[in-house]
Amino acid sequence: MKIETRLQSAGLRATPKRIAIGGLLFDGCDRHVTADDVAIMARKAGVRVSLATVYNTLNQFVTAGLMKRITLDTDRTYFDTNISEHHHLFFEQNGVLHDIPGDSIRVEGLPEIPKGSKVRAVEVIVRMTDETR
Repeated sequence: MKIETRLQSAGLRATPKRIAIGGLLFDGCDRHVTADDVAIMARKAGVRVSLATVYNTLNQFVTAGLMKRITLDTDRTYFDTNISEHHHLFFEQNGVLHDIPGDSIRVEGLPEIPKGSKVRAVEVIVRMTDETR
């Protein structure tokens, strides 16, 4: 699907910056990126865009349902182009995330859900460390 069509289908105007950033991200490969990663990708592709615009665009993509936001701690947020139900392995030494299929982890014993609420999603992050260190 063309990036312009994808943006419009998600309710976003196909602005030049969104098209440029979306074109870098939605190439058929699932990826986990930070805003800094996207800014570097844009620069390498000759796209002039500020880091603030990258952050705004990524957050707009999340709000529109085109990406997922994965917040690992207060200093580390990734954006995921795989919006299917799935989980992650996080390798702490190098900051790499890998997908775990959603049906390969079973979560039991969720707390009682307050009245008027419903579970939207359960996402598991398995933090990995190098045992040889």
